Amino acid sequence: MKGLVIKNTGSWVTVRLEDGSGTVNCKMRGVLRLKGMRCTNPVAVGDIVQVEEKGGDSPVVGAIEPRRNYIIRRASNLSKEFQIIAANLDQAVLVVSLTNPVTSTTFIDRFLATAEAYQVPAVLAFNKVDLLTTEDLQYQLNELTSLYLSIGYPVVNMSAATGAGADDLRDLLAGKMSLLSGNSGVGKSSIINLLIPDAHVRVGT
Repeated sequence: MKGLVIKNTGSWVTVRLEDGSGTVNCKMRGVLRLKGMRCTNPVAVGDIVQVEEKGGDSPVVGAIEPRRNYIIRRASNLSKEFQIIAANLDQAVLVVSLTNPVTSTTFIDRFLATAEAYQVPAVLAFNKVDLLTTEDLQYQLNELTSLYLSIGYPVVNMSAATGAGADDLRDLLAGKMSLLSGNSGVGKSSIINLLIPDAHVRVGT
């Protein structure tokens, strides 16, 4: 059976089966953990995998289909290991905020460079625009929006709290496999709950 990996908890992955019969929780074959690149998770969300039944035992991921792309996170130390965040993406949406917390342009540019390197189109979502109550912050938003639009990146200015700009983001996500990424506290979970009301993702204060 073939399916799409929709969740990875480390030792188990959840696979949505291609035939529409539902999802199954699978273990990974030991050989997959040792094969190929020096990544900490050989199976990633977005992978197309072959699921093998093992009699009365839990199904296992027997093989991974070739990926058309993927995006990684490097280890924070000097090791060469990395984590595959997601695979077979149509786009990566970087959620950023200019206040509470502040996302630096260095972080934005590093993410965009990584996405380019792994051939993943990128979108910028400036969240929490309802908190930009000073002229300086509004000016900064306008400047950054113009900058990234000028070099070819789609930009959405939005607020998960008020719903402003949500339709623009929905239009960009429609029919695509997208990665939602960004620093802690920028509003990723709130955006998911806004777009998918029954997701019930836990949101920080």
